[in-house]
Amino acid sequence: MNVVVEVRDLVKQYDGGRVHAIDGVDLATEEGEYLVLLGPSGCGKTTLLRTIAGLEQPTRGEVLIGGHVVNGLPPRARKIAMVFQSYALYPHKSVLANIVFPLRAERLDKPERERKARWAAELLGIDHLLDRRPRQLSGGERQRVALARAMVRDPRVFLLDEPLSNLDAKLRASARDELKRFQRRVGTTTIYVTHDQAEAMGLGDRIAVLRDGKVRQLGPPVEVYDHPADTFVATFIGSPPMNLVPRDGHLVGFRPEHLLPVENVPGPDRVRMPLQVDRIEYLSGDRHVYGDVSGIGETTRVIARLPATVTTPIASGETHQFAVQGSRLRFFDQASGERTEPVRMGG
Repeated sequence: MNVVVEVRDLVKQYDGGRVHAIDGVDLATEEGEYLVLLGPSGCGKTTLLRTIAGLEQPTRGEVLIGGHVVNGLPPRARKIAMVFQSYALYPHKSVLANIVFPLRAERLDKPERERKARWAAELLGIDHLLDRRPRQLSGGERQRVALARAMVRDPRVFLLDEPLSNLDAKLRASARDELKRFQRRVGTTTIYVTHDQAEAMGLGDRIAVLRDGKVRQLGPPVEVYDHPADTFVATFIGSPPMNLVPRDGHLVGFRPEHLLPVENVPGPDRVRMPLQVDRIEYLSGDRHVYGDVSGIGETTRVIARLPATVTTPIASGETHQFAVQGSRLRFFDQASGERTEPVRMGG
């Protein structure tokens, strides 16, 4: 596969070098890949995207697009298209005029501009809206107009900065599906910034988890979820997050959905954990069981997520035997938070 976007030892500093927004990032995307930059507010993900776009200049390091160093080149010369959180549509222009606008600078004649705009609008299912103004559109429709405007430039890379954050929860889910299907149709390499783990897990071919300007882990969603590189990734991804129990200088980690009543965990490698149940929540058919677990380390508050198929009676105030498959346990150094080799546990 061809590398489309690459950053090498990228550093971006502010305030005379006292603030490291990006701190030595190395990253590369492949042709047609959907790469998601995920992290909390202030982790550097938007600064990284803006540096790739040419809206920020790096303090150190290189940005390459299509194998060529683009440091110092303006955004227009980088063959990228960026969609912002605000969509930045012109309110006084029609949808068609908004989509056509970036083509004016390329000196295409009017028929060709309109042909490309109508092609993009049809692909995104907004061809019936071309005569309307942005204020007459829903949030999802405005998002598609912004995508169409980006598309007509035939970019090498799409850069999307939290484009769904202004939509309500129900519309975000459908828009997320549309974005993924759209990207698969056009096959354009896409880098997508979000703080929403559901978006990251649902959209990304790979996820780069950032914290304090550094990439903490890079990999496919299932790998980042099942084999987190450190306790930050373990607890940032997952709802509820991974449980961590201190034990002899280590932290024993397990996902809430893997902590089940002992009778639902077969096999000789299961690790038993008595759970003193404090309270139970019923959410979307699941039971979230909160309590204190003991037997594998220090007594620690944890969450178990029981699907509707697990019908074991459980009541607040009782102690119930739970267990986790040994293969589902993850181990981290308690001091550094880094993942370590497995530690032998009793059953």
